[in-house]
Amino acid sequence: MVGYLYCALAMVTVGSTVVASKVIASGLPPFTATALRFMVALPIFLALCWLLRARWPRIGRRDAALLLLQAGAGSVGYTVLLISGMSFTSAATAGVLVGTLPIVSAAFAVLGLGERPTLRLLGAIALASLGVLVASGVNWRGTGTDGGTGQLLGMTLVLAAVACESFFILLNKRLSAPVEALPLSTLMCALGLLLAGGASLAFEQPWHISVKPGALQAVLYYALVPTVLGFVLWYAGSARVSGTEAALFTALSPISATLFANTVLHEAITPPQLAGMVCVLAAVASLAWKRRPYGRVEPL
Repeated sequence: MVGYLYCALAMVTVGSTVVASKVIASGLPPFTATALRFMVALPIFLALCWLLRARWPRIGRRDAALLLLQAGAGSVGYTVLLISGMSFTSAATAGVLVGTLPIVSAAFAVLGLGERPTLRLLGAIALASLGVLVASGVNWRGTGTDGGTGQLLGMTLVLAAVACESFFILLNKRLSAPVEALPLSTLMCALGLLLAGGASLAFEQPWHISVKPGALQAVLYYALVPTVLGFVLWYAGSARVSGTEAALFTALSPISATLFANTVLHEAITPPQLAGMVCVLAAVASLAWKRRPYGRVEPL
């Protein structure tokens, strides 16, 4: 039960990143906000590595290149695209889109790792796609800055962020030797700070930016709660439960995002958004559910 609680709390923090990104988008450019996030989180991860005596692996050239691609896709790409997308779409709709991560990751495994697609996977992809269409279809003339085109652009950017995170997961499976969670997170922070900081200096000229207090507070929250605390909770919880059980808790992130959008940003949750969220959750559950074989006798 402790493991379940940790995993659930971790996914709640993940869902809150959608709302934090919405606040950040109104007051900071995406690369600068991403660099600030890693600037705050990196010293904490380094301190955790020192306190827990984390073992740093020897990394060859191939794995170093893969880690750099991981940082570009998962650490920088996901955050930048999510923040950018939140300028055009609602947090509730984005929460439904972020909930498709397990489905997109499974599809990437088929395309990138050569895994054979099962009927269950194809059905889950179809169901999740239906959920996305249902949740967002009502908003084509919605609240985007330029009507339906803005809404479509926002959804595309959020889905691109999900694709970047799925690419991150795929690249991690390509490493020749697995890297422990804490050193890996620290490396992702360091490389993410390098990439996002360079892009911020090159394209956004952060010295000319007037930072809004709300956006800065959201960046600090993003760095301390979802990035650092979420990491600690997730790996503490996943160490106590099976992989399948841990995967089930990823379904909490879209629920968390939708509820935070309602309570923090006071966004109304529409029936199509609720229906879309149900479709996405059902798709994720269909991947994780395994039927017991007939004739099995449970011990008393």
